[in-house]
Amino acid sequence: MTDISAQEVMALRKKTGAGIVDCKKALQESGGDEEKAIEHLRVKGLAIADKKSGRSANEGTISTYIHAGEKLGVMLELRCETDFVARTSDFKNLAKDLCMQITAMAPLAVDSDGFPAEVLEAERRVYAEQAAESGKPDNVVEKIVEGKMKKFLKENALVSQLFIKNQPEEKNRTVEDYIKEYVAKLGENIQVARFVRFQLGEESEA
Repeated sequence: MTDISAQEVMALRKKTGAGIVDCKKALQESGGDEEKAIEHLRVKGLAIADKKSGRSANEGTISTYIHAGEKLGVMLELRCETDFVARTSDFKNLAKDLCMQITAMAPLAVDSDGFPAEVLEAERRVYAEQAAESGKPDNVVEKIVEGKMKKFLKENALVSQLFIKNQPEEKNRTVEDYIKEYVAKLGENIQVARFVRFQLGEESEA
């Protein structure tokens, strides 16, 4: 088994927030490769988070962010299971990061189930008309429309968006993945209940 120094363990713990034992084990199983160890901890954390996703989350916080210039702001309701976790700096930092994500990427809903039917119908009509103009067969047109709808949902649902603070080695990490990392770290189910994004002179989005 690979010998792992205390310095390596602490460096990994600082980057991931995982426990000392978990960090040492991940490094040992990854042969001392820090990037592989980080991926190992992420996979383990996501698996733990999935098991907690069905638990009730009735505590939490209302977090706000006002962008420089005071013309753009976000209000977010983030839920967890206990008031104890809601008061932790980790939970508050997560809420702040999510507010920053909403500010920068302007999602239209929390997830794909949060879009009003009329919004989806309008998007589908536009894509269908565009695809029909190509003169391609109906079955091909339908595939094109479905592909564009999936892209629309991915880009405009908060949890499906790529997280804005991703490092190069995390380029595929979504907001949902990021939240699950905190679920694993804090040991509770965490859910984005709702948000509102205000921009001066424009209608708010939620």
